[in-house]
Amino acid sequence: MSTSVLGLVRASHPEPAAAVTTVAGLLAWGAGHRPAGVAAVVLTVLASQLAVGWSNDALDADRDAAVGRTDKPVATGALSRRSTGLAAVLAALATPVLALATNPVAAVWATVGLLSALLYDWPLKSTPVSVLPYAVSFGSLPAFVVLALPGAPAPPVWLVAAAACLGAGAHFANVLPDLADDARTGVRGLPHRLGPAGSRLAAAGLLLAATVTLVFGPPGPPSWAGLSAVAAAVLVPAVGGYGGRAAARAGGRPVAAFRAVMVVALIDVVLLVASGRVV
Repeated sequence: MSTSVLGLVRASHPEPAAAVTTVAGLLAWGAGHRPAGVAAVVLTVLASQLAVGWSNDALDADRDAAVGRTDKPVATGALSRRSTGLAAVLAALATPVLALATNPVAAVWATVGLLSALLYDWPLKSTPVSVLPYAVSFGSLPAFVVLALPGAPAPPVWLVAAAACLGAGAHFANVLPDLADDARTGVRGLPHRLGPAGSRLAAAGLLLAATVTLVFGPPGPPSWAGLSAVAAAVLVPAVGGYGGRAAARAGGRPVAAFRAVMVVALIDVVLLVASGRVV
């Protein structure tokens, strides 16, 4: 594999991209998509994730270089900003095209999720509404998955609301390790205004709200598995790296807090799929 390809993989934010794509694939399977439908959902979400990751690293190259982010190939010069930006544009253009393999309405929701995430990269990252793109993009994901199913009704409100809460929690968790670096480079999003303690509380509370919504939102009484998932939403953030900067970095990369979010997300999705309550 060439150096430029490896650089693009590293610049794509591979862990969250893989996690969100996996969640989308599981949701599609749980919603009743046939293999071709699952593939269309997975490819669409993957393209969207790549576009967002690459645009983020291209736009933030100077900031990342200023704070010594050696894990960022664009910031270190191992990958050019131009090639990364071009890759982001191609992935962004591919997203609605791939989504149209399902149907136009679903493609609209996939495009809304992409545009919202790109607006976070610029200009909303450094504003008091920095959490909004995360909530909109994550909330649009199950809407796209459900509406991509032929003849499917509108996605249930509780499913979209839970995904939006999960996305908002992911924002606070993802920013936690970088609060100091962001302050040095002038980024002042909502987590920076709340500070470390407020951001930890917001992340944990929103993850819990997402899980509670998934467990109690669908018709019928919650299962024991669902109640166990609520307990996991309390415990996983507590042991998964919501501490200080040193606890949240491994090899120069912020990992633990966001991984805790992804663990909770996967638990929630497996719970949904196993219970047959996606739609």
